[in-house]
Amino acid sequence: MTVTAAPVLARRMLARQLRELRENSGVSAETARKRIGVAKQTLWRMETGQPVRLNPLFIEQLCAMYGASEGVTGILLELTEEARAKGWWHEFGDVIPKSCEMFIGLEDAAKRITSYQTTLLPGLLQTEEYHRALIWLTAPMMPVAEVERRIEMLNCRKARLYEPVHPRSLHAVIDEAALRRAVGGRTVMAEQMNYLADLGELPHVCVQVVPLSVEAYAGLVVGPFELLEFPRHRTARLTEPPVVHLQGYTGAAYLEKIDEVQRYQQAYAELQRSSLDEPHSRRLLRKIAKESAT
Repeated sequence: MTVTAAPVLARRMLARQLRELRENSGVSAETARKRIGVAKQTLWRMETGQPVRLNPLFIEQLCAMYGASEGVTGILLELTEEARAKGWWHEFGDVIPKSCEMFIGLEDAAKRITSYQTTLLPGLLQTEEYHRALIWLTAPMMPVAEVERRIEMLNCRKARLYEPVHPRSLHAVIDEAALRRAVGGRTVMAEQMNYLADLGELPHVCVQVVPLSVEAYAGLVVGPFELLEFPRHRTARLTEPPVVHLQGYTGAAYLEKIDEVQRYQQAYAELQRSSLDEPHSRRLLRKIAKESAT
């Protein structure tokens, strides 16, 4: 499938191309930023895909300085326009933390998400009640209206799982320990387990469980992560490479180096070998749901 880039993805593509053009031309960052009259921080943000106001005139001037061809300049200007567009999540600017904007944008653009979790369920696999319980846990004084806005945003994030054409592919390995912790109470978890089992029936969703009977396995060392892979861009060489997302208590990290991504791909293959297959995983999910309901 060939697509137009989503805003966050387009910004990252543009950043990579600008950085490569400058480095290949031998122009220093200092010279480049003086040419367009911006601060060092602004050029750094432009070249690293961070949120920044993108001026098409600046892009044209940089392309001319770097000796880019007319065709390459045109592609970068197209990416600039795509990056300046607003994603659906901007409607939730009143409730979405700034630190989460990049991840949600990348998640929205991904064609395939691979997730491994040990304590909580992946966001895209959470029911409304499970998600609501997590919100109340971290922010017990949050106004109800804001909580419901966050639930609405979750449903928007999950929408592509149900698209009839080109739905997002999601593969998740979950430690059974995360399924046994009654977030929101037993009734909420019963509903959540059945929801996971139902999702696992979809052809583009794979849910596997590492049972507690596996006493030690590689995931305990690797830790939770999400691997995002992106669709082929209409200009093949602009296709964004995969990125690994690591969420910490105070912020997130994004791993993009080829060797780092490959290590996580290999780790996921090991995790799958430690997991129950899909039918047995669904059977366990239904079993836990019945236990929670009684």
